[in-house]
Amino acid sequence: MAGKRGPFLLVAFLWVALGINYVDRQMVYSIFPALKADLRFTDAQLGLMGSIFSWIYSFGQPVAGMLADRFRRDRLIVASLLLWSLSTIGGGLSGSIGAFLGWRALLAVTEALYYPAAVGLLAAAHGDATRSRALGIHQSAQLAGIVLGGWYGGWMADNVSWRSGFAVVGSIGMLYSMFLLRALPAAPPPVSAGNASARDALNLFSSRCYLMLSIAFFCFCAMLWTFYAWFPAFLYERYQLSMTQSGFNATIFVQASCGLGVVAGGILADRLAKKTPAARFYVAALGILLSAPFGYLTFATHSFDLARIFSTGYGACSGFMVANVFAASYDVVDRRYFGLGAGTLNMIGGISAAIMIYLAGALKSTVGFAGLLKWVAAACVLSALGLAYTASRRIAMERVS
Repeated sequence: MAGKRGPFLLVAFLWVALGINYVDRQMVYSIFPALKADLRFTDAQLGLMGSIFSWIYSFGQPVAGMLADRFRRDRLIVASLLLWSLSTIGGGLSGSIGAFLGWRALLAVTEALYYPAAVGLLAAAHGDATRSRALGIHQSAQLAGIVLGGWYGGWMADNVSWRSGFAVVGSIGMLYSMFLLRALPAAPPPVSAGNASARDALNLFSSRCYLMLSIAFFCFCAMLWTFYAWFPAFLYERYQLSMTQSGFNATIFVQASCGLGVVAGGILADRLAKKTPAARFYVAALGILLSAPFGYLTFATHSFDLARIFSTGYGACSGFMVANVFAASYDVVDRRYFGLGAGTLNMIGGISAAIMIYLAGALKSTVGFAGLLKWVAAACVLSALGLAYTASRRIAMERVS
């Protein structure tokens, strides 16, 4: 991996891994009707399924982050990919709601190991000049995985079987883990267990910029995961689409535009960061601010065409936040704790997702998606303004080179 191409070759390897990660977790949201018919899930139980995954995944993130700061990150990545692929195959073999939820819980535990190790590895390989772009490109695999998973899950349920869909993608993940075992560079632990202290690790919480970024990310993920978990079912029910059509339309417009936003937001932040220390925080805040009204309007409209237009606007603007949230955190977090910093942020986003996925399912027949999202949009706007203000006042004092 030596030379200028090495760090971006690493991005490419991990891009595929993250894409598989999100195919595995996202395809289930396109097969809700099949799960209702086959395993007799109710709407509340479907919301609970997403919530269980998010709670377990979220609370596993700080632990995974600490492991990524103390053990070889390349080995953690490979182990995570192998184990979550086995969990996916197990989910496809489930014969009851309890068994399916159990495999989803195990999927959450095993996928939790991946992200802090991968992001920490990439952040260590890329300096200020390319960090937002590298992390943004890696994050775009999430978008591709969501699109592919959304379409693939629905198509398999419509044309083959949802169980076969789980078996195929799980097998692909197992094979790719064997490739990564040989392809990833050795990544010795950045901190030995003897040199790290709990007090040092807690220093990241003393940063006002990091705390405000965490609050903003919580609000942002509340809306983001409403799209990920419930947009396919929303389109299926409101516009009488098939599972294939709803899975595709719920992902392609928002995720394709988000991918463009990620690239644009990463390039913009890297360029501005040369002269403006708070640039990554500003670009992230701008993404939250602009995406909030589009997110609300997507679920409020009764026009299928407008829903696709608004979801495209949401995706493009949210990409600015997606590209910079972790890169911004690394401007104020000691590089020894990159894993913990990423894991903690991911936990906060996951807690938000868990709450919102369940609430959206439980309240969809009373308050409705639009009624819930108008309050989420307001919280997003306020948190974006708070993030920009805090960064403008504190970044110069907190920035870690």
